[in-house]
Amino acid sequence: MPGLWRYCVHAGVLAVLFSDFLGGCGYATGGCGVRFVFSGLGRGVCTSTFGKPASRFGQGGQIASAQCAACHGAEGNSAAPTYPKLAGQHADYLYKQLKNFKIAEGADKALRENAIMAGFAAGLSEQDMRNVAAYFAAQKTEPGFAGNKATLAQGQAIYQGGIAEKGVPACAACHSPNGAGIPAQYPRLGGQHAEYTSAQLTAFREGLRTNSEPMITITSRLSDAEIKALADYIAGLH
Repeated sequence: MPGLWRYCVHAGVLAVLFSDFLGGCGYATGGCGVRFVFSGLGRGVCTSTFGKPASRFGQGGQIASAQCAACHGAEGNSAAPTYPKLAGQHADYLYKQLKNFKIAEGADKALRENAIMAGFAAGLSEQDMRNVAAYFAAQKTEPGFAGNKATLAQGQAIYQGGIAEKGVPACAACHSPNGAGIPAQYPRLGGQHAEYTSAQLTAFREGLRTNSEPMITITSRLSDAEIKALADYIAGLH
């Protein structure tokens, strides 16, 4: 929302962030909107002018603020590229990931192994997971930007058309041309941090992430360079 002022408190110091100035990104033509961030002493805990989490999320907003905000941001827009943006992600997908971080009864290990997330997910009930997922799904995603002009065409070609000679399908077929995904089936990718996307694609390829058979198969056919080009292109989709 252009002109939105948000106030953040960091160690008792008020910082002011002016966000979404000239928002939007048109990387396809090489020009991106400008986003200005004015802060005090660094990152703090943000509260939005949108107000407190609505009651329809149950305890989801409170859980997100207490347990998720440090890495993923108060509204799901993480500042560090190693942590995924959760804002605007489909609730069913977020719920599935939280559930996959848990070790199911009778299983030796979780479907998706991550020591940090396993600790957080372990303490969440089924309803907690659904509430947290619903809260983040309702938040507005901050746009991302493609950063490598040299690989933009390659990334676009893979995402929109796949690599026929290697049996790699177009990402757009499942995740939609603009990266919005399909609710309850395929996650939103558009605007996600390139570093995170690249890490996940590599994890699927190397067998470090195993909770999606299609992604394991597809990534096994991608080179490091192709993964990086694809992840960078995805970061600019909106």
